[in-house]
Amino acid sequence: MRMKFAWVSAAVRHNQVRGVFREHWKWWRESEEVKKVYLEGWCCVGWIIWWEPHFQREKQLGANGAVSITEEDNTNVQKQKPIFNNNRHQQLPQTWLLPLVTFHLQSFPSLYSFFLFLLHFIPSVPRKPSPDGDIIDCVLLHHQPAFDHPRLKGQKPLDPPERPSGVNPNGMGGEDFQLWSMSGGSCPEGTIPIRRTSEEDMLRASSVRRFGRKRPRRRVRRDSTSNGHEHAVGYVSGDQYYGAKASINVWTPRVSNQYEFSLSQMWVISGSFGDDLNTIEAGWQVSPELYGDNYPRFFTYWTTDAYQATGCYNLLCSGFVQTNNRIAIGAAISPTSSYNGGQFDISLLIWKDPKHGNWWLEFGSGVLVGYWPSFLFTHLRDHASMVQFGGEVVNSRAGGFHTSTEMGSGHFAGQGFGKASYFRNLQVVDWDNNLIPLSNLRVLADHPNCYDIQGGINRVWGNYFYYGGPGRNVKCP
Repeated sequence: MRMKFAWVSAAVRHNQVRGVFREHWKWWRESEEVKKVYLEGWCCVGWIIWWEPHFQREKQLGANGAVSITEEDNTNVQKQKPIFNNNRHQQLPQTWLLPLVTFHLQSFPSLYSFFLFLLHFIPSVPRKPSPDGDIIDCVLLHHQPAFDHPRLKGQKPLDPPERPSGVNPNGMGGEDFQLWSMSGGSCPEGTIPIRRTSEEDMLRASSVRRFGRKRPRRRVRRDSTSNGHEHAVGYVSGDQYYGAKASINVWTPRVSNQYEFSLSQMWVISGSFGDDLNTIEAGWQVSPELYGDNYPRFFTYWTTDAYQATGCYNLLCSGFVQTNNRIAIGAAISPTSSYNGGQFDISLLIWKDPKHGNWWLEFGSGVLVGYWPSFLFTHLRDHASMVQFGGEVVNSRAGGFHTSTEMGSGHFAGQGFGKASYFRNLQVVDWDNNLIPLSNLRVLADHPNCYDIQGGINRVWGNYFYYGGPGRNVKCP
């Protein structure tokens, strides 16, 4: 456990340091008052560095007020206070750095830790916290995790691609569908919002290596999966697909324990459904293990080896390149649907850019989120061989019984609108970058007594289906 905690702490510390510098850069651009504080502070820092050789022989606190900071002191300071906290409101006098002017730089293990110590004392600019408890960092576009990939180093995000023809603006068009943005949160142009990963998030994972990844499957089939994953899905296959679009009803299903999840999503799939399975995924999910709560959250995922060693959720590895400065992938969605009440859905479009071959994600009507570079994939470099829409839960069979984790609204498909969850206006993208209706939609439920599905078609919703269920019940012991 100590070894695991050490690795977790190191990973989180690295993430914090990058976040600190990016956050302070953003404040520098936005506030004249902050510029004044920084100029005063860093001028003092420069003065310290310039005169530091004159104090090399000072070992202890001297008569002139000199301060000697040891490595042990530095470690204690970092333990006592966080490196950075968005909600800290410090008011320091103009001469806040003067007592530090005679410390020893050699007392720090590296210049890296020296700057960490200095940043600890710089007052932060208060920002209204997200109601769901998330801390959202504004990160420079070219400093996001995707650009740690060797194939992307030194590059910039691509310009928007050509959208598929036939796009019907029937989804929600705005970007304010998340709690953090509805409460006034935003990031300036040239940055993207990233949900901060905490130590607690990583400690909930089965291992540091598996953090932010779906658990590997022993066997993957075309219509379903084993290893405790259960589905109610609609799907098309037998052709070449270059994208898909759907509007997805958002609920807050109950999840029975930390090691289970409930999600509703689209899968764009290619491969042999063995170890070379390629998928691109997007939708909403409730995952206490990943996020530490029961909010429905907007998410993305990708893999090129059936969830074994490649891919991850959201921006937790080098993969998806985000271009939008108002949508935080992994942040909570609001509002949500209610039983016999208001219904809320989100519209998602995934398609392959005909020019560069990358797979783009669009939210609502024309709001680009970002893209998956084509080089991440093997089979999906060309096209998809299958598209799935629907719900998935993990059934851990705690106590030997089927889980009570809900799918969708937690009610069966037969209850219909306002009670059951739905997907509507299902479409795919063809070889000529056209959005077209589905011609051969099939529906399947692994365990219809636990979660079921019913499909249909009409002039308003096009291809659609209701799906979901409560999990454990008298017919699903």
